[in-house]
Amino acid sequence: MKKKVTQIRSKIGWPKDQKATLEALGLRKIGASVIVEDTPSMNGMIVKVRHLVKVEDINE
Repeated sequence: MKKKVTQIRSKIGWPKDQKATLEALGLRKIGASVIVEDTPSMNGMIVKVRHLVKVEDINE
């Protein structure tokens, strides 16, 4: 299974580790989306920045 992660809020004003997590996910602008695998490491990254992103499940 995969997930679509979309950045919905700015990273300005948030801690450096959260900014780095967004970069590691491949999100650089508001409105940008990436498709990621549903793995424990990705889920942990998403949880860390859950207040900045929207997550949708993709059924393939």
